Amino acid sequence: MTHDPRRRVYLDHAATTPVRPVALAAFSEAAALGANPASLHASGRRAKLVLEQARDRLAADLGCHPSEVVLTSGGTEADNLAVTGLFRARNATGPSPATAVGAVPRPRIVHTGVEHHAVLDVIDRLVEREEAESVLVPVDGEGVVDLVAWQAALAEAPERTALAVMMWANNEIGAVQPVAEAARIAAAHGVPLHTDAVQAFGALEVDFAASGATTMAVSGHKLGAPVGVGALCVRRDARLEPILHGGGQERRLRSGTVSVALAAAFAAAADQAVAERVDEARRLGGLRDRVIDALLTMPGVRLTGPRDIDPATGQALAAGTCRLPGNVHVTVDGTNADALLFACDTAGLDTSSGSACTAGVAEPSHVVAALAEAAGLPPEAARATQRFSLGHTTTDADVDRVLQTLPGLVAGLADPTDEGARP
Repeated sequence: MTHDPRRRVYLDHAATTPVRPVALAAFSEAAALGANPASLHASGRRAKLVLEQARDRLAADLGCHPSEVVLTSGGTEADNLAVTGLFRARNATGPSPATAVGAVPRPRIVHTGVEHHAVLDVIDRLVEREEAESVLVPVDGEGVVDLVAWQAALAEAPERTALAVMMWANNEIGAVQPVAEAARIAAAHGVPLHTDAVQAFGALEVDFAASGATTMAVSGHKLGAPVGVGALCVRRDARLEPILHGGGQERRLRSGTVSVALAAAFAAAADQAVAERVDEARRLGGLRDRVIDALLTMPGVRLTGPRDIDPATGQALAAGTCRLPGNVHVTVDGTNADALLFACDTAGLDTSSGSACTAGVAEPSHVVAALAEAAGLPPEAARATQRFSLGHTTTDADVDRVLQTLPGLVAGLADPTDEGARP
């Protein structure tokens, strides 16, 4: 089969996925309303109605009550609000205020080392400026949290622990975490749990109420809405300190005029992604496994993260059980991540050497570094990664093109006579 070399193949859906036509249509219709949903006149009330209808639909898709959906500008803001808001609230309220004489502060934040930078950088800032204590829980060689260590970290000093954080599914390696069990353990110690479900929502079954989490971050542009909208699900009995101050439009937890058009587009995209989720997971899982199987035949290529396989029986599991259906992440011996990315780019393949949120930053993958020792990976593996993320526009022809193109690229970059390919 021949392929048009001018046609690009988009394999970076984990960074952002193309906007769905239903989302564009919803955005256009709602944008035409032209009124502030906080205004009391008829046009404002109409905008408010459309906004609340979008919130109702998002709540149904997320498995929560509409009042628990706090609209934000995206996943990063939602993570910032959750981590900072819970930490500050837990250190200012409780049986006795933490600032009172003799009160016990809650400086500890229990978390994994594979969280998104929107979580890790916030924790670092709280450590530097607000006397927080970072309590790091290890992951295994596939990037999955060690629940025994998780339990031990929470049991060590629950009365001094402000919150726990565990992402639902990893944005780089696609590993799905045991969030419900982690939340149950945290709750048993009286500790709220925040989960970043940005990559999971629309790809996996996500039910906020059933998860047991206190807060959950999601983002629109990962499932086909425009960039600029997300949400933080906040349990109705949770207490958070806001980080944006002003009109208090979103449950007094988030200030700023809410974009009705973006909310409507988010709801439309979420409705479609959730409705198609089971069939799409099966389709993408099959395409993903074709890519993985082909890559693993190449010398020096290692899969990072788990496969959807039962370790006890070796039987295949449903796509999305252990790994995101559209995620392929590998390390390639003898190559540099950016060199492989640019080679793919030149060949018409849009891939990623890591999280797009840290693109241009000359640092190795913190996710691969966190699991490298347990996985038996050499230290340089964190600088030799490549992510191929599939999504709703990915076709069989796209995967055919990848399988035709990649072997030559990998072989060329790993060629010891090609000094330019070396890190």
